[in-house]
Amino acid sequence: MFLWLLVILTAGILAPAVNRLIGSRGGWCLALVPAGVFTYLLKLWPSVMNQEEISAHIDWVPALNLAVSLRLDGLSLLFGLMVTGIGALILVYAGGYLKGDDRLGRLWMLLLFFMMAMLGLVLADNLLTLFIFWELTSITSYLLIGFNSDRPESRASALQALLVTGGGGLVLLPGLLLLGVAGNSFEISTLVGNAEAIRQHSLYVPILLMILVGAFTKSAQFPFHFWLPNAMAAPTPISAYLHSATMVKAGVYLIARLHPVLGGTTAWFWMIAPIGTITMALGAVLALRATDLKQILAYATISVLGTLTMLLGIGTEATLTAALAVLVAHAFYKGGLFMVAGAVDHAVHERDIHKLGGLRSAMPVTFVAACLAGFSMSGVLPTFGFVAKEAWYEAIGHLAEIPFLTASILSNIGLVAAVGLVCVKPFFAERTEATQKAHEGGPAMWGPPLGLGIGGLLLGLMPTRISELLAAGSHAVTGHEVPVHLALWHGVNVTLLLSLLTLAGGITLYWQRHRLGGIYASLNPVIHYGPSSVYAWLLKNVNQLARVQTAILQNGYQRFYLYTMIGITVFSVWIALGGRIFSNLDSLPLDYRVHEVLLVGLILAASFAAVRAKTWLLAVGSLGIVGFSVAGIFVLFGAPDLAMTQFVIETLTVLLFVMAFSRLPEFRRLSSGRTRRRDALIAIGAGATISALLMFAMTVRADRPVSEYYVANSVTEGHGRNVVNVILVDFRALDTLGEITVLAIAAIGVYSLLMLRPAKLTTIESALDERSDDSATTDPHTAQLATGFSPGPEQEGV
Repeated sequence: MFLWLLVILTAGILAPAVNRLIGSRGGWCLALVPAGVFTYLLKLWPSVMNQEEISAHIDWVPALNLAVSLRLDGLSLLFGLMVTGIGALILVYAGGYLKGDDRLGRLWMLLLFFMMAMLGLVLADNLLTLFIFWELTSITSYLLIGFNSDRPESRASALQALLVTGGGGLVLLPGLLLLGVAGNSFEISTLVGNAEAIRQHSLYVPILLMILVGAFTKSAQFPFHFWLPNAMAAPTPISAYLHSATMVKAGVYLIARLHPVLGGTTAWFWMIAPIGTITMALGAVLALRATDLKQILAYATISVLGTLTMLLGIGTEATLTAALAVLVAHAFYKGGLFMVAGAVDHAVHERDIHKLGGLRSAMPVTFVAACLAGFSMSGVLPTFGFVAKEAWYEAIGHLAEIPFLTASILSNIGLVAAVGLVCVKPFFAERTEATQKAHEGGPAMWGPPLGLGIGGLLLGLMPTRISELLAAGSHAVTGHEVPVHLALWHGVNVTLLLSLLTLAGGITLYWQRHRLGGIYASLNPVIHYGPSSVYAWLLKNVNQLARVQTAILQNGYQRFYLYTMIGITVFSVWIALGGRIFSNLDSLPLDYRVHEVLLVGLILAASFAAVRAKTWLLAVGSLGIVGFSVAGIFVLFGAPDLAMTQFVIETLTVLLFVMAFSRLPEFRRLSSGRTRRRDALIAIGAGATISALLMFAMTVRADRPVSEYYVANSVTEGHGRNVVNVILVDFRALDTLGEITVLAIAAIGVYSLLMLRPAKLTTIESALDERSDDSATTDPHTAQLATGFSPGPEQEGV
């Protein structure tokens, strides 16, 4: 299975080269890659049906029992077939849609990257592996939605999708981590065996809530539904792929995947089913309000995603099976309808249904594809959409689920009317000015939607062919065997009557759609202040907050940076430790020797002299005494190597200070007394805090000191008897390398500073004379060049 992902990833890398070599026909070649994976998945079908173990495993961090593991079962097989099968058609369709466009190679590349991420997501058997692929889908979908990066609306839509789904991912991660902790494993197949303990765990509700937030944002559930219609700024092949088989179904997949672990509780039902029902109804209502072909389809997708969530939330065997049936039906008809919308847009450069008409004769093959997909979406016999809707109504036909059944019927009536907007209005009636020159596209444009339409029809005629796969998927969702008996005809019963009622209501609603204008006009104020407005308000205020905090924390004054760091450090130490510091300090021994006290006194005296010094030479000398005295402490406490290093560093530092200050201009501007008192308070506070913290650390040692490990392993592991040297070059080799690099860079900087020669004033004046505009004299950088030095606020504290 890792090979499948690697092959798709490689194809994505090679896609731009394929476009340069053979142009738009490269879509047919690239489609062979997902088609090959699709074929191999079909080959594994019998093994999956027999519940054979098909998995792959790579150790990631063995010490922490972390691994990258994949597993193929009925649910992942169902999603894998959709991802690769529809993905192959999308690659072909994209070749026709962007034929002759230089960006076609990049589109193929991004589609294949996204395909790899989505396939990895549905195959993942490890929670952390699943999360990595989950985030990869967010990143690649961001690049796909913002494909037309020269358009501001595309960039804004991509950012909105990333913020909503990425924010959900940030909430999802702790939920998955807590789930792994509660279940004592990060392997989903293992967690299924610990499901009862997880449901009884005290963290069950927080875990469920965080995971559902991630799933709801990904699958555009209320109130996170607003990002999905805006994602229509992407080219149509992207919309078709994201809506039919991949990204927007990722949240639904996660709910289904974790159902055997977290499902079957009251909290599960009330957190999922009502949200799904609201989303289902809201999507259907908003679909009839839209006039753009892709917008109508996007809201219809939201409604179906709500349906899937509702069915998974109810959580009976029948509703879970019905959810998988609706999932498959939606993949076929929604992929086809999006590609039909793209073909119309490609032919007439118009998607407003009020400006479309008469395309039936100009685009006959596309019209047939639209009819097949539209019939399936409406639930017309004998398409698979009809079979799925029958299973849906049958599953929630019980007395306790009447509210869900009523909401489902009303939503489906709205979707049937939406089908009329997409499949009837553009193809019938009189031609408009926009459709006068409409023409059929090439096979790459009409072939994939027609293939999906025919596929939906064949599945409807032979539903038993897919019953076995749905049964395997239901087994993966419920954790036990579930009999599935899909049939095209169950006789005249209540379910069939409800389906006929839905069709009649949908046709009537489409016929009387002009009466909806007043209703939607009254709803506009409510919609205006909906979740989309909340998102805009949050985004605006977050940006404002970012600007304010940047102005405060990144204002360009180094002293404020120091104040901030020191203040936060002091505050954090005392908040975290509080009174424990003083209570523990009582246990410190006071057996100090005289020469140690004298050395500390020397350090304090030298520090005071450095602060009170009137000349830079005295200040540098006093600081040097501080450094050498610290080295003396190292000697007294048995660290001669460290002391030698300190002596060398202090000597070098003093010399560099003397050389640097000797070349700087005479500096007589001193800080004010108020500034010095403020800095003194800050320095005393920070110094006292660090001193107290160090002494506190000496009293709370709860384990053996780390030095014992180094002493015990220096010879055996590092083959050296000098412990300090072994630590520097073996145990902390990378740290030492980094420190050497920093020192080397600092040395180069110091050398450059010492070798710097001041520019001749005449040269600067000549350069200024060449500038004719007055701005030269007001440019602070130029002014600084002219004066040689420009003291600013930074010098106040010197």
